[in-house]
Amino acid sequence: MTIHGLNAWGVVISFFVTFVSGGIWFGPKTFYPVWFKAKGLDLPTREEAKSPIYLFGGTIVAVIIEVMTIGIIVTSLQAHQPNIGLLDGAGIGFALGFGIAAINSLPHRLFSHESYKVWIIECSNDVINMTLVGAIIAFMN
Repeated sequence: MTIHGLNAWGVVISFFVTFVSGGIWFGPKTFYPVWFKAKGLDLPTREEAKSPIYLFGGTIVAVIIEVMTIGIIVTSLQAHQPNIGLLDGAGIGFALGFGIAAINSLPHRLFSHESYKVWIIECSNDVINMTLVGAIIAFMN
């Protein structure tokens, strides 16, 4: 695995695309209310909501780790196969997002008695984001 050749701007752009995408996906007018209902929960009031530092701090750290991991994988593959481009990067991101991240979380959802709907809402955004990150990193490298 190598970080040599990983484009810093690709990482920064990927971070912001993923962060904004997640914000839109789980926004109050998109999937957030549907997701909470599918989980069998009531939307939290302002008083019940967790601290923004806790929520966004954890999210920022997770997105940085995700982007860097995909970046290192794509960059390592490009070191051995230099013609890996945007579509190949998207395919790598999709394979990681669906084939590992989404599928790995399915048993957790099933054993915790959550519906497929919860899994689909959560993991669809992950798969989309990882696909976009793979494409951006491969293109920018």
